[in-house]
Amino acid sequence: MAIEVDLYSDTVTRPTLEMRRFMCEADVGDEQKHEDPTVNLLQGMVAELLGKEAALFLPSGTMCNEIALRVHCRHGEEMLAHKTAHPIHFEAGGPAALAGVNVQALDGPRGQYDAATLEATIRPDNRHMPRSRLAWVEQTSNLGGGSVWPLDKVRTVTDVARRRGLSTHMDGARLMNAVVASGISAQQWAAPFDSAWIDFTKGLGAPVGAAIAGSRDFIAEAWRLKQQMGGAMRQAGIIAAGGVYALEHHVKRLAEDHANAKRLAEGLATLPGITLDPASVETNLVFFDLTGALDAPAAVERMLARGVRMGALGPRTIRAVTHLDVSVQGIERALDVARAVFR
Repeated sequence: MAIEVDLYSDTVTRPTLEMRRFMCEADVGDEQKHEDPTVNLLQGMVAELLGKEAALFLPSGTMCNEIALRVHCRHGEEMLAHKTAHPIHFEAGGPAALAGVNVQALDGPRGQYDAATLEATIRPDNRHMPRSRLAWVEQTSNLGGGSVWPLDKVRTVTDVARRRGLSTHMDGARLMNAVVASGISAQQWAAPFDSAWIDFTKGLGAPVGAAIAGSRDFIAEAWRLKQQMGGAMRQAGIIAAGGVYALEHHVKRLAEDHANAKRLAEGLATLPGITLDPASVETNLVFFDLTGALDAPAAVERMLARGVRMGALGPRTIRAVTHLDVSVQGIERALDVARAVFR
């Protein structure tokens, strides 16, 4: 059966007709020679958005993260991140394979750790131990249910890192969701970090790419690593234009995705065999647990057979993600299917 409502991820979004036209008409040049005007425009927009000296357009958010690890850390040093962080689970062992970096996984509710936890985890100056080098924040937290780190918590965590001599990095794959949900600007969120990036292919709906920002020296080294890792491109303005269009047209509309996620959560919470607190849904991610005889993989298969796709995260947890290709009517259709499956 064809998929009618795809809630598997916000990465399944397709570029709108208007975005495709904008991309087709983009001015292009050799981005490696800094001669692509559209790439240069996008990098300038992201640097200004995040309040940094410079930015770099990259093929993916994973490359943003891996380059940040390699710039901030030497081989054998250590990155401290929440145990649910993307590089720990979803980057194919990149921290070890590409950066040679050790990882300390921190605990805390909803994908967030606090300043005391970070302070207690930073290694003492001991030659037998890896040197703590980088504090990592993922905003919003994916496996934390799309939770938004409070700004005060971000500031206290980065204050500890700075006082203890650590660099700081923000994985901002869904940062613009945090911006829209909180009313706090991207520049305010990024200010405490040495590097930060945003993704264009999730809620912003572009087909390719992300951009990382930091100091001019950071970006100069990031360029070297982009070349080394095979991320350098030529007439990349065609795809960079998707990011330009997204920043100009698709940020405010993220509020629609958040509203749809809340509608979905409120409907799911009424069904038997589902544990879900709608108040926990802050952005566009809806996580729910199953308590009945039906497990998550089986439930996902039954919904898919009826045209609605979600994702199973382990035996008892399901994730649904709203995005620009999911309408209010799509949410109602998804709830109709969920009622059929869980009742």
